[in-house]
Amino acid sequence: MRKKIVAANWKMNMTQAESARFIESLLLELGDITDVEVVIVPPFTALAKVMEALGASQSIKVGAQNMHWEPNGAFTGEISAALLRDLLVRYVVLGHSERRTLFSETDEIVNRKVRAGHEATLRPIVCVGETLEQRDKGNVEKILSIQLRGSLKDLNEKELHETVIAYEPVWAIGTGRNATPQQAQEAHAFIRHTLREMSDESTADRIRIQYGGSVKPENARDLMTQPDIDGALVGSASLDPRSFAQIVKAARDEK
Repeated sequence: MRKKIVAANWKMNMTQAESARFIESLLLELGDITDVEVVIVPPFTALAKVMEALGASQSIKVGAQNMHWEPNGAFTGEISAALLRDLLVRYVVLGHSERRTLFSETDEIVNRKVRAGHEATLRPIVCVGETLEQRDKGNVEKILSIQLRGSLKDLNEKELHETVIAYEPVWAIGTGRNATPQQAQEAHAFIRHTLREMSDESTADRIRIQYGGSVKPENARDLMTQPDIDGALVGSASLDPRSFAQIVKAARDEK
């Protein structure tokens, strides 16, 4: 049984004060939740404040939105896995479509970051997904296969198992438009099939695959009833603690 994982990707939002208030409200909404893994992914400036606001709570993990593949050096504006681990960060989102599209990140770059993350005992959340043009041309499986094989190249079975995959159809991110549960399941099933080809059935069946793309309380339960959807990577709906808590509770209901 794969434990559901629901992550809040705040993107370039939330001040330190807003972050602290969010965590306070979320803890009240969720309590000491243990049957769903909850991850908050704030901007870098709020990482320490989120950790502070969580205090002794062990029920919510913290992730970062990106990192460089080098452990240190002259990389102005970047942050390393070692610096994230110093803040007790557990997860890191890599290869998000916004990074791929706006900052020209390739599968090779994502792969270097993924391997560096594992070396630092960070757990990568690796994003893959097609554009609307690629879907309309019938290239969904081709694109997903290329991205998975490139981004996860040279990972061993343990590293694959400790990697979370986030399927995010690019055409559904921040648009209010999302894949139907059937479309999402088809993509997730193909991703798991590809992971089996890259490793073995046992390893692939243990890897968690999230759906990301305009996830809201209204559609979360229908998405997470699908057999290969193991949670959600939530964008705009994660900026409101009650809305995000409802999505987490939907994952709990469908565990």
